Amino acid sequence: MTANPPRILFAAPGSESGKTLAACAVLSALRGKGVESAAFKCGPDYIDPMFHRKVLEKSAANLDLFLMGADACRRLLAEGSSGASFSLIEGVMGYYDGLGRTDRYSSYYLAREMSTPVVLIVDCSGMAVTLAAILNGMVSYRSDSAIKGVIFNRIKPGMYAFYRSVVEENTPLKVLGFLPEMPDCRFDSRHLGLITADEIGDIQSKMEKLGAQAVKSIDLDALMQIARSAGSFSYMPLTFDRQFDVKIAVAQDRVFCFYYRNGLAVLEKLGARLIFFSPLAGEPLPACDGLLLGGGYPELYLEQLSKNSDVLAGIRKAVLSGMPCVAECGGFLFLQKGMRNAHDKLLPMVGALEGEAFMTDGLKRFGYVKLTAKCDNLLCAAGESLSAHEFHYSDSTFCGDSFTAEKPGGTRQYACIAAGPTLFAGYPHIHFAGQPKAAVRFVAACAAFQAGNSPRHMPDF
Repeated sequence: MTANPPRILFAAPGSESGKTLAACAVLSALRGKGVESAAFKCGPDYIDPMFHRKVLEKSAANLDLFLMGADACRRLLAEGSSGASFSLIEGVMGYYDGLGRTDRYSSYYLAREMSTPVVLIVDCSGMAVTLAAILNGMVSYRSDSAIKGVIFNRIKPGMYAFYRSVVEENTPLKVLGFLPEMPDCRFDSRHLGLITADEIGDIQSKMEKLGAQAVKSIDLDALMQIARSAGSFSYMPLTFDRQFDVKIAVAQDRVFCFYYRNGLAVLEKLGARLIFFSPLAGEPLPACDGLLLGGGYPELYLEQLSKNSDVLAGIRKAVLSGMPCVAECGGFLFLQKGMRNAHDKLLPMVGALEGEAFMTDGLKRFGYVKLTAKCDNLLCAAGESLSAHEFHYSDSTFCGDSFTAEKPGGTRQYACIAAGPTLFAGYPHIHFAGQPKAAVRFVAACAAFQAGNSPRHMPDF
């Protein structure tokens, strides 16, 4: 199939340039004008799409070439842009920052694979004419850079004319406007990045202010025109030969909030009905045939989680009885014996695994990995591989050893993940949209459990 939605990618020279702020401002402004828009995030980040969803009040998708492959990214871009007059892809890190010393899997790499024009978001603080040198360098670094314009961020309105003349007189780029410093619209951060959108009480007010500012100081018509210059692309739709009829419980609250919505949609396409519940709020595991425990922030809510003893016991019984369970990062820690708080006190968690988790002073494992199974398990067969990523400040006395994780280029290998016929639990995150076979195995195992054919006891890990 072929698609050509009007689209643009917001990139930057580096992180902390204001890509998320600018994306929310433009999406809010266009929504206020009645323009149907769609939003996407380059890379594996869970948090930025939450902000996109708050603006648009609909799901935003990740487009990650490592986790999903090019065709799946094109498919999600086509499906997510259906009916939209404008689609915005927010880039990651610096425009050319990819794996190691390469631009592979960078925002540039995605723009090239998706035939998408690019607009740079640039923080002009502490610069004058040097701004033109930086922009010319970014445009010319690759002959197919696709950079068409620039939006200035965090500048005083009175300086806009100066910066605009610097750029338009010395670079081929079109200046599309600016955003001033807006202290009351900042998004605060913590160790895993921005705090989540659901934690900001006045989020809608912030979005409205950003949108109102964008209407005043960004050339939205010019942005739309650049978006319409995007090239067409082809993709294969995702279809399945078999449908199931199962219920999968999905933990969803401020602890368990890291999910790829389009990955969940793959489970639904297979016939799974997703039932959301909150362990944090003390909601018991609902009647179901499988369990999904996503990542998030268990370390922030240890006291509350540990007091919900009936919830912990119910999940422990289900997992140990052979209910298929996928648990990633925070969900993996939740399944362990306990997690230590800031005072080094071990607080009880589910206890389906024997590990003790704890926070550390820095990133323990970060980035993309290729997972190769040592044994047949819930999501794949022995010898098969899954693409994944890790990003966590915690660690555990038990990280599992059912898979070998290998960093791209073979620079490092280590054991990880507790896995068996009905379990896949570990720090790495996967995306079912890029691993449809794993999704089929998970849902099929849920159907087997429903029929009473699933193994009743977990293997030793």
